Amino acid sequence: MHKSFFVLLLLAVMDVSVTEAGNTSKSGGVTSPVDYVNPYMGNISHLLVPCYPTVGRPNGMLRIYPNRGDYTSAVMNGLPVVVPSHRGGSPVSFSPFQGAVPGSGRAIACSYDLEHITPYRWDVYLDEAGISVDFAPAAQSAVYNFRFTGDGDAGIIIAGRSGTFRVNSDGAVEGREKLSDNTYLYIYTEADKPLQSSRNVGNRENAVILNFGNTKTLALRYGISYISIEQAKKNLKREIGSFEVKPVAEEGRKIWNETLGKIAVEGGREQDRVVFYTSLYRTYERMICISEDGQYWSAYDGAVHADNGRPFYVDDWIWDTYRAVHPLRILIEPEKERDMLRSYTRIAQQMPQHWLPTFPGVSGDGHAMNCNHAVAIFADAHAKGMTDIELETAFNAGYAAIHEKSMLPFTFQPAMALDSFFHKNGWYPAIRDTERETYRQVNQGECRQPIPVTLGTSYDFWCLAQIAKTLGKTAEYQYCMKRSQDYRNLFNPQTGFFHPKDARGEWLPDVDYSWSGGQGGRYYYDENTGWIYRWDVQHNLPELVELMGGRQKFAAALDEMFRTPLRRSKYEFFHKFPDHTGLIGQYSAGNEPCTHIPYLYIFAGEPWKTQKCTREIINYYYRNDLMGVPGDEDGGGMSAFVAFTQLGFYPVTPGKPVYYIGSPVFTRSVINLGNGKTFEIIARNASFDNKYIRTATLNGKPWNKPWFSHADIADGGKLILEMAATANHEWGRDAELP
Repeated sequence: MHKSFFVLLLLAVMDVSVTEAGNTSKSGGVTSPVDYVNPYMGNISHLLVPCYPTVGRPNGMLRIYPNRGDYTSAVMNGLPVVVPSHRGGSPVSFSPFQGAVPGSGRAIACSYDLEHITPYRWDVYLDEAGISVDFAPAAQSAVYNFRFTGDGDAGIIIAGRSGTFRVNSDGAVEGREKLSDNTYLYIYTEADKPLQSSRNVGNRENAVILNFGNTKTLALRYGISYISIEQAKKNLKREIGSFEVKPVAEEGRKIWNETLGKIAVEGGREQDRVVFYTSLYRTYERMICISEDGQYWSAYDGAVHADNGRPFYVDDWIWDTYRAVHPLRILIEPEKERDMLRSYTRIAQQMPQHWLPTFPGVSGDGHAMNCNHAVAIFADAHAKGMTDIELETAFNAGYAAIHEKSMLPFTFQPAMALDSFFHKNGWYPAIRDTERETYRQVNQGECRQPIPVTLGTSYDFWCLAQIAKTLGKTAEYQYCMKRSQDYRNLFNPQTGFFHPKDARGEWLPDVDYSWSGGQGGRYYYDENTGWIYRWDVQHNLPELVELMGGRQKFAAALDEMFRTPLRRSKYEFFHKFPDHTGLIGQYSAGNEPCTHIPYLYIFAGEPWKTQKCTREIINYYYRNDLMGVPGDEDGGGMSAFVAFTQLGFYPVTPGKPVYYIGSPVFTRSVINLGNGKTFEIIARNASFDNKYIRTATLNGKPWNKPWFSHADIADGGKLILEMAATANHEWGRDAELP
């Protein structure tokens, strides 16, 4: 018995080492993964939108962040209730007050201090009002606790933008807020103190003032729904049984630790672990599950549907997330990813046009950015062995979207003349950035973006071809493979860049790849310059190497990008290219189309430069501080790049079951693959200086390839790397690439 007890104790210790490995505090105690998360990282943006300190459950329907512009805002406009759309803010607010009732009845601008945020709890002191606030969310409900330190009656204003709120016969507050033409947010709220009085403000019903009399404490708990007020009440009753914050927060902490613990890391600096787990936490901000007791509201056909045991997810910006968020989820959350993919096909079937969505949200498809990259997440999942994802439905909806919907950025309309030209000639035609647009359908702010539209659609065709091949659609496979080569039509062999071409088939003159194209380069490119779109052929990089003159010239072109200065002031450059942040030469570390580029040295036979470059990018621009994210974090895209890169590998081409090896930050990482198996990465001697791979083994065999396949690790595996401070230029140099 004593021996058995010892074995069980040893196993328990080993289990802790896997789930919480390396998470030691300064005092030497074990710290859970969630304790490394710093929601404030990146809360001051370099130029555009900051990261917000989101509080919620992983992929939960109810999530909040403080109602303020960024970390430096002096006041909050009331307390948030729910953020339906990532970065969209809370359309309804709670505003606590004591004494005189604020005259406007709207959200109160609150001065605040002493704030603490974790992924599962938020507390803050409203210093001028003298009110302490404590908050914790469940998946579809939440609880606020207030402590009042002043004199007079205590109360709450519940205010929306255009909704209606009222007190029912039980003293609870119920209401709804309109989000779009057919989508409403429903709220049901209860207090732990009897209501003394209530009134709406003037003739308006979108704000109700609640007076709870002379009390020093007050608790509110509430449920939300996109189905009905009654369902909001059910959601609350199902999830939260008391008015206390602590038990809800403790449950949230447990769930976050289980979620983040799917990847355990050892070694590295403490700030490396903070950056890693914060990045991993941000990949769970979207998509969100909006199934409520087995049913969900769909804005896509204006109806409530049964989910048939498969949760329904929305809120995804696929242009940002297909590159790394979905591939990461395939690794560690395969069942959740499967449900998300099936949500995409459900949406396509519910939309009148039966097109795959591009930016599916709670209240409909956002139609933002360019291309139809939802096909990429299906191709990637299937290539990595995921089944039961309604592949044929996805193919038909993706194929229809590319051919029937206009490719014009930020539009949702049928194909028009420019699209017909593209399908006939194989490139999207450009006009000079000094010309006036003649097609009324073109979004005047976003322009045509002919290079990313042509290159991105070439990639989408390649993804469709992979799916068609699986489905036995031979004719469609051959057609899509041919169209996947359309990028060739815009490659200028004289310059080695992708170059805008007009409808006559002539190169536009006087194009400066670091400057031309109007605001954001959108006449020719999009958000980034021609230096970034030079590498946007994710699906056929070996041919891109050949187009650019072979491996030596390809490597030289990469070097040139990282080493060529702006040749103009940052003030001038960022006024025109505010998205092109995180500069290293002409490279941008702050935008999603750039994330695969550092790994392209592998295709040039110089994987050691990938090891050097990826470490530099993380060290320069992803840090544990308020400006620790260099650009817009659009729901996990760049954070997933950081998580992959710190682990030491990256999926350069979603749709191809291959990962390319970089430079692990941690001496040991253990990835739970969601099937009872783990993939372990041992990077012996890895440190801030020791970033280069000297030798490697994979699953016990010598490994001289700077890549491995999904099949190599799908049933568990171990990659062992010997790291050093100086590069081994021979390792992986001559390896055949898939």
